[in-house]
Amino acid sequence: MIPWENLDTASIPGDGGTLRLRRRGTEFSIMLGQNELMNSRLSGSEEALATLACGRIASRKAPQVLIGGLGMGFTLRAALGTLPPGAAVTVAELVPAVAAWARGPLAGVFSGILDDPRVSLREIDVARAIAERPAAWDAILLDVDNGPDGLTRASNDRLYDAAGLGAARAALRPGGILAVWSAGPDRSFSRRLHDAGLSVEEVSTRANGRKGGARHVIWLGVRSGRG
Repeated sequence: MIPWENLDTASIPGDGGTLRLRRRGTEFSIMLGQNELMNSRLSGSEEALATLACGRIASRKAPQVLIGGLGMGFTLRAALGTLPPGAAVTVAELVPAVAAWARGPLAGVFSGILDDPRVSLREIDVARAIAERPAAWDAILLDVDNGPDGLTRASNDRLYDAAGLGAARAALRPGGILAVWSAGPDRSFSRRLHDAGLSVEEVSTRANGRKGGARHVIWLGVRSGRG
């Protein structure tokens, strides 16, 4: 078996630990400690995050989408494939090295999607991006942890608590969608979404799409009203 090769490391701001980019043949992996955050062979649930949310707003005129976390670009690619030509997609990525990997060792995985004219990549905390533009987004997609807790950074908890969900709701246009990816279920999070004033749908999806794999969860929280 081909051994894993460590390509690079990157510190997560705010004492969030160290990310490791690894390669084994044509396969790539991003690790945080012993936790694998993403793998280039498993993209189904990240793609579902985008298609489930963006499919519901694709008929809007010039929809505005915020994606929290660049990762390996699977969510971004699926969003671009779902959204119309007039859409605008902002990706908030906190770790500069992750953005650099996208144009370096992971360039083959990204296949030029960052050059799509609809895309804007910002090196910013997604919580700040949410707070700075009220009622601006048709969809906010969060894939910055392994679920609604601060695995990569303890401060990410604020994205998922009552205040954070309230801020996300305020940042959505009427009828806008907050979509959150998770490695597993969390009943208390569904309640928090509801308490934040969002209608909630919980969707089970597979890590590798139709090919199977582990079951992941996507929450869709919709702000009432028409966009």
